[in-house]
Amino acid sequence: MLEKVKLALRIKTTAYDNELADLILAAGIDLAIAGVLDFDTASADPILTKAIITYCKMNFGIPEDYDRLKKSYDEQKAQLVTATGYTDWGDA
Repeated sequence: MLEKVKLALRIKTTAYDNELADLILAAGIDLAIAGVLDFDTASADPILTKAIITYCKMNFGIPEDYDRLKKSYDEQKAQLVTATGYTDWGDA
């Protein structure tokens, strides 16, 4: 996942690897708090991967388009929370 995030952020150096790894973990925890399961398999799931990349873009440095990224991430998270196969809310 780290390499995918670095590619999306156009980062070639290893100088930010620890910060990006923390952001990836924070994105996964944020998704888990919302009820999304198996965020650690995101590298195999393009929808989860996109949400994590958006989270990292939103929180890395000081992006000029923070509001747009925040809205995009919130929409992606909301879709994951309501999608079959990404949560385990049981029969409601």
